[in-house]
Amino acid sequence: VYKIEAAINDDVKGMLFTHCFGNPCEIEKIGNLSEKYNIPVLYDAAHCFGVEYNNQSVLAYGMMSSISFHATKIFHTIEGGALICNDSEIYKEIGLLRNFGHNGPETFSAVGINGKNSEFHAAMGLLNLNYIDEIILKRSHQYKLYQTLLKSKSITFQKIANNVKYNFAYMPIVLDSENQVLHLLKELNAASIFPRRYFYPSLNDLEIFQEFKSECPVSSSIASRILCLPLYHDLLDEEIEQVCSVILKTLNKTID
Repeated sequence: VYKIEAAINDDVKGMLFTHCFGNPCEIEKIGNLSEKYNIPVLYDAAHCFGVEYNNQSVLAYGMMSSISFHATKIFHTIEGGALICNDSEIYKEIGLLRNFGHNGPETFSAVGINGKNSEFHAAMGLLNLNYIDEIILKRSHQYKLYQTLLKSKSITFQKIANNVKYNFAYMPIVLDSENQVLHLLKELNAASIFPRRYFYPSLNDLEIFQEFKSECPVSSSIASRILCLPLYHDLLDEEIEQVCSVILKTLNKTID
């Protein structure tokens, strides 16, 4: 957090943070900085459906949070998402902007977009809500089985704080080196197993952002060493065991 504070100057008008893989940021510390410098906080909570922090929804923190309902998410409406905010005036403005800027049948107060949900997408979301508790429970079992089978000093898991109710939406692992990642990818793909280097590369390393010359050594390091393992509702225990078997055999053969 001290690196965040060191970057704050008079040009900073807001702060945006991502709850990566649905794992909440250091919310209290970020909130303290927001109050200290009177700078609003927005959260990218794309992965956070069902996540709670200190016994309330993680979406309740900050000035605003965005959440994704894309088909790859643990809860989805096929496509789309939502903005959650704690300010009634901002809520009204968002309502205008998502509906062409209409503030009446023949009047406009802003240049907006067509950001409305469709009835078909809403129907899919309502249907999925009937099963969300079962889905999260199944993901929890799968996630914990991976952790049990992959106990290894060369594999690091994300740390979920005790005050977090997690949704187990993703199964990221971090290895010791990028060479390990590349070698493991090759072996897993050969076994018809296709994990994802997610998120890779780190945004600051993209060519289109090089003009900003942003050094993010932690992000760059983790991005080069991370893999997201297969995780979906119909994934069988024996299939997880197969994935883990390939991983452990490969890592035991890989020195670097």
